[in-house]
Amino acid sequence: MRGLPTYLLASLVLAGLVYAHGFNSYWMHVTIIAMFYAILAASWTLLSGYAGLYSLGHMAFASIGAYTSALLIQWTGMPTILGMASGVVFCTVVGAWIGWVCLRMTGPYLAIFTLAFSEIVRIVFSTEDEVTQGMAGLHTVFLFHTDSRIPYFYTAIGLLVFSLAVMGFIVHSRWGLFLRSIREEEQAAAASGVRVAYFRILVFAVASGFAALAGVFYGHYLGILTPSLGSLDLMIIVVVMAVIGGMERIPTAVGGAIGIEFLQEYLRAYGEWRLVIFGLVLLFTMRFARNGLLTPLWLQFVRLGEVRRPVSAAAQAAAAAGEVGPQGSGGS
Repeated sequence: MRGLPTYLLASLVLAGLVYAHGFNSYWMHVTIIAMFYAILAASWTLLSGYAGLYSLGHMAFASIGAYTSALLIQWTGMPTILGMASGVVFCTVVGAWIGWVCLRMTGPYLAIFTLAFSEIVRIVFSTEDEVTQGMAGLHTVFLFHTDSRIPYFYTAIGLLVFSLAVMGFIVHSRWGLFLRSIREEEQAAAASGVRVAYFRILVFAVASGFAALAGVFYGHYLGILTPSLGSLDLMIIVVVMAVIGGMERIPTAVGGAIGIEFLQEYLRAYGEWRLVIFGLVLLFTMRFARNGLLTPLWLQFVRLGEVRRPVSAAAQAAAAAGEVGPQGSGGS
């Protein structure tokens, strides 16, 4: 993210920090959850939108990270921050292992494998009552010992900015180019010298780590964890957020996640009908805007930030040609 998009992000963050005290508790909670989904949608987009690896086990890593952090703190008494970091590191390693196991899998085979992995994780957390408290829920240590949501709001903004900065650096580096080449044609990428196996494992590890980052924050924000965190229902919500926003670009996926979360709250008064509305929006997106509803707006915005440079360069080239032309003709 460079130029005008970076300034926009900085402006939004600054506005959020300045006006946070003006939010009521309910909408601040909605905003925090929206940023939780934004990290998940962005990391899933990194895996699926950029590398073409369509995983349905993303929420499983959020769940594993959250439970790992909560249980380590409960068993060892380690500081909360260290427990959260341990959950992220553990999920990064597990994600790399899943990426290695799935090296030969693509398309529906990869989706089914990761879905099965996710269901195994959810069932284990549901049935191991002595360890995870099952469906009753595992109580976690709150990240901050205060009744105010302000510290959580600031932390959520910090985690989202950090996640976007790291993932933005990845997709704008040579790694991002390699990931897109794997998405377009894996065999051609390998023939061109791209280490396909290495980058598939790497992107699985990075995406899983960011999913765990969202999960550990979620667990220590709410104060309780249930196996539903890794359910297929939440996985579908994350996918829908990324697809409606635009799954081929991280900013549009983030916009889709935040927009859908706020839309859910506005439509909550309509009960189950809000799901019908989401279905219609998804059908409209897949039929008329397969790159996402926010992608055209984002591309126009990016071009707005880049419009001056081409004009200036063209003007300089024209001026240089005008200066050289008469001299050349006069010399001959």
